Amino acid sequence: MRKRVYIIVGSMRMNRIGRQIAEWVRDSIPASAAFETEIVDLNDWHLPLSDEPGIPAIDVYVQEHTRAWSRKIAAADGYVFVTPQYNWGYPASLKNALDHLFKEWTHKPAVIVSYGHRGGGKAAAQLRQVLEGLKMRPAAAMPAITVLHEMFTADGPLRDPATDLSSYAEAIAQAAEELTLLLANQQ
Repeated sequence: MRKRVYIIVGSMRMNRIGRQIAEWVRDSIPASAAFETEIVDLNDWHLPLSDEPGIPAIDVYVQEHTRAWSRKIAAADGYVFVTPQYNWGYPASLKNALDHLFKEWTHKPAVIVSYGHRGGGKAAAQLRQVLEGLKMRPAAAMPAITVLHEMFTADGPLRDPATDLSSYAEAIAQAAEELTLLLANQQ
């Protein structure tokens, strides 16, 4: 049975390109990868700040949206986090989604794909620290996609991700290969 990997869109901004990049990442993962993917967009999840009375490590959730998020995340074997770099960090929406849970993330492998005008390396480094704090197993490969102004249409989205991001396809393939190995060695 193939492993299940969620590609999590970390930004919830109105004019974000995260969904486009997540779809491009999904389409760039080689067919030979030993896992199936599903895009999980944080825009589809209502996760308010601090509305659970207990801490996530105790695993007692009273809010139905937290229980639903728990069920969703627990169903995956690994993750690809697609995150922008905002002001040299990753978005609060992604931090909040991570902090809603604990055991559901624990021991699972992950890849971080960052993007931004400078590639997103600072956001990826911060996110890696948080994933390690959640006892996840982040891959060494962390593709960082530089987006340039000329890649955008006049009204905001990327013109042609398949063409404009093609130089990053090898980095995505390498990350997928590493994720496959981490999934194979899952505890």
